[in-house]
Amino acid sequence: MAKEETKKTETVEAPATATAQATAPAQPQPDPMALSIGDLKGLASVIDVASTRGAFKANELAGVGILYNKLQAFLAKMAPEQQPAGTVGAGAPTTVAPATAEGK
Repeated sequence: MAKEETKKTETVEAPATATAQATAPAQPQPDPMALSIGDLKGLASVIDVASTRGAFKANELAGVGILYNKLQAFLAKMAPEQQPAGTVGAGAPTTVAPATAEGK
């Protein structure tokens, strides 16, 4: 009788193991150290806030400014590539409402 129970257990366990392996496709894991455009935008915001709050010394401001300008230029260059076609973006023409007599 013990042999019959062992056979039943083996039969039940074998398909469960095979099914688990078949249903778990191997997916590549994203690199946890990779920087995204969103990360770089966040970095630009951090630099802006820190400089507004006086976190940098006067002799550090030139270097911070150069880095910030390079980062902003890179983000501006990457922005058109990230927007889906048909959306209003940095280079797209916009409609401006005409000024009224009261607005002058």
